[in-house]
Amino acid sequence: MRIGFDNQKYLKMQSEHIKRRIEKFNNKLYLEFGGKLFDDYHASRVLPGFQPDSKLQMLHQLKDQTEIIITISAEAIESNKIRGDLGITYDEDVLRLVDSFRAQQFYVGSVVITQYNGESSADRFRARLKDLGIQSYVHYKIEGYPSNIPYIVSEEGFGKNDYIETRRPLVVVTAPGPGSGKMATCLSQLYHDNIQGKKAGYAKFETFPIWNLPLKHPINLAYESATADLSDVNMIDPFHLEAYQEATVNYNRDIEVYPILQTMFQIILGTNPYQSPTDMGVNMAGVCIIDDEVCKEAARQEIIRRYFEAACAFKKGVGNKKEVYKLEILMKQANISIKDRKTVCPALKREENTGAPAVAIELKDGTLVTGKTSDLLGASAAVVINAIKVLAGIDHDLHLVSPEAIEPIQILKTTYLGSINPRLHSDEILIALSVTAAHSQLAKKALDQLSKLKGCDLHSTVILSSVDEKVFKKLGLNITCEPKYEFNKIYRKA
Repeated sequence: MRIGFDNQKYLKMQSEHIKRRIEKFNNKLYLEFGGKLFDDYHASRVLPGFQPDSKLQMLHQLKDQTEIIITISAEAIESNKIRGDLGITYDEDVLRLVDSFRAQQFYVGSVVITQYNGESSADRFRARLKDLGIQSYVHYKIEGYPSNIPYIVSEEGFGKNDYIETRRPLVVVTAPGPGSGKMATCLSQLYHDNIQGKKAGYAKFETFPIWNLPLKHPINLAYESATADLSDVNMIDPFHLEAYQEATVNYNRDIEVYPILQTMFQIILGTNPYQSPTDMGVNMAGVCIIDDEVCKEAARQEIIRRYFEAACAFKKGVGNKKEVYKLEILMKQANISIKDRKTVCPALKREENTGAPAVAIELKDGTLVTGKTSDLLGASAAVVINAIKVLAGIDHDLHLVSPEAIEPIQILKTTYLGSINPRLHSDEILIALSVTAAHSQLAKKALDQLSKLKGCDLHSTVILSSVDEKVFKKLGLNITCEPKYEFNKIYRKA
């Protein structure tokens, strides 16, 4: 697979840029971290060469100066909000993040529950944090935020929030996802620091949109596709254009809130250190693109993936049609269709020929492999077996797992475990393959190919079962599905 992004250059430039920003603000900087610090798979997909943990690697160069604050909104706790890529709630992800940071020897200072309004679930979570030995603070929901500036920047606004005790020059404020109150937490800290006579600064680390790429560049359109549920829109930053006569790209929420931030900075700090929302950012990703065409194509593919994801969510009853419509518009702007995803047509063709669900995988060398539904295997299980046969150079007609070995598993599923579907899922065939590999060199050779599926594209002609979806995600496959079910049922198990 072709590389379009210089990751080492990015790590060096980004860390140096942040160091300069810390020095600018008297050795105390609250850095709002947009996107994901861990597992940033969106960035790695649209910028081939960007490592999913690049931001963490960059922070490692500043580890001794860095303290982590994790924010989570009380509303997210109350509603059991799910992080879609991991399938866990935001409060569980807070604990995962704490463990992950500590494993990397970062100092996690505290967790902040934001937009608090007396939610009992937030109280229980805070008690849980205390039992785990994690310091927590509460920031309250402020009426009229962010417009009612005199009230916000007062004892009844930011002044009511707990003051977070911090120890290090760089305070990274991160969260499980958007809407967690990261910016408000930073501004609240600036207010309290100023009251105590301490001078500090604020900056924003947001990878997307990339400010020095064109407005309708596929990478920036892919960012809009990733935030379609939030109705974010990329825009030319009018404040930057006026100040510097230079066109840069930002997104609507930062541009809309900038006049308010400008006033807040003037009240809290006595002056506004930034002439525009773009000035607030520290993002060197744009200058580290080394093959624009590779990144453009990767971004186009991301938009298509996001479209299928939204269409399936709507079909499942957990998405909305407005999001699907927006993604259809973004595909038109990028001049692409679902047929530009190379796995779509082969999967649909196999389904048409067999009259049953099918799945296709594109291997890294461009080879397309399909799997059909049979009496023994579901299409998801079949395509995995077929793909690793190709990667291992094994004849397609050879059985890696004998039908006689599969039959007892089917009996277990249907007779003893009550399953209606006797066909093996992807996890079941892989376990059977693992057992076979103990006495079959051919099966072992095939099993050793599984890691080569990471980063490959897969398309299913029906919505995947939760079991197959989890297996494919663990294997690192980029999955999409047609927004339809195999069977037309009203009730479906999770």
